[in-house]
Amino acid sequence: MPTAPHDGHRADEYRALELLSRTPYGRVSVSMRALPFVTVARHVVVDGKVLMRLHGGFGYAQACDGSVVAYGADNLADREEGEESVWTVQFVGTARIFAPGPEELRLFGRAPHSADDAPFVPEYLCIEPQFITLHHLEGVPARRAAHSA
Repeated sequence: MPTAPHDGHRADEYRALELLSRTPYGRVSVSMRALPFVTVARHVVVDGKVLMRLHGGFGYAQACDGSVVAYGADNLADREEGEESVWTVQFVGTARIFAPGPEELRLFGRAPHSADDAPFVPEYLCIEPQFITLHHLEGVPARRAAHSA
């Protein structure tokens, strides 16, 4: 007999989106001309959707529009010395180009000045996450890069 979905799964999805809202950047993945690519994106979480800002000069937003994409973010680089909890969030969903309103633009904050030495031209995607995966690792020491003298 099939089992009903457990409430813990839904709670994990809400927790994943809450954690995602704690970090500003992640990586979006899609295939372009049958080849996979990954690029960095600024994201905000609004009403259960993930809104992203990408550099328009790369053409990635157009490649993602209407496509199923994967998105992932983590706290690997944001941990303080002594913090030993690591989390990663990944999901898939269909990306759509959208025009953000004033409140959404405020949430994104100031855009970068440039991308690969060209003026940064923002383009925006909206994704309703599906198949969210949340993983935690405990006891992972934060490592700092050693500086040479």
